[in-house]
Amino acid sequence: MPESTSPYARLQAECALHNATLVAVCKTRTTAEILKLYQQGQRIFAENRVQELVAKAPSLPADIEWHLIGHLQTNKVKTILPYVTLIHSLDRESLWTALDREAEKRREPISCLLQIKVAAEESKFGWHMQDLRDQLAGGILKRHPSVQITGVMGMATFTDDREQVRREMRELHGYFEELRAQYFSGDTGFRILSMGMSGDYDIALTEGSNMIRIGSLLFADS
Repeated sequence: MPESTSPYARLQAECALHNATLVAVCKTRTTAEILKLYQQGQRIFAENRVQELVAKAPSLPADIEWHLIGHLQTNKVKTILPYVTLIHSLDRESLWTALDREAEKRREPISCLLQIKVAAEESKFGWHMQDLRDQLAGGILKRHPSVQITGVMGMATFTDDREQVRREMRELHGYFEELRAQYFSGDTGFRILSMGMSGDYDIALTEGSNMIRIGSLLFADS
């Protein structure tokens, strides 16, 4: 691929090889920077913080598909639902309940990914897998029908040890397959494995990710 090819074009080409979706993470980016990427063809953007997404979305093109990838407080659910297509960070029962309640009020289901903790860092959010298994076995899906679970999300440890990153991503992929077989068998909507960021997306793609979340690499030439 020519050296002059943009980061966006290179990443889209890599995603195409792996049948993956590219999500542009635009935290701290200006609307001008977002529009520059939009004009290259990108339509899926993500924010970590509710406040930033709500502030930017109204002044940007209406055909942008917004994702929320950061930790979501239950008191921000009502604020964010009118804007987002997908929430990547469903990580606890109380949030599941709040999302279902608000989505039911709006009479519009919300799509979410189950965030599962595979990283070694205590600071990272996500379900511990046994807790998630217990909730699913206990019927949480039936209790919250307005929340549509469309896959899983996770983050590997921030480390230079790429083999550790690979092990954690392989573990997450295994959990994805386990959940699909045991709780979402026949559900074609359960299909997203969101893992991989600017520093490790190449490993993620080889380990089965079909959605990568890229920030700094995409905006490197902004």
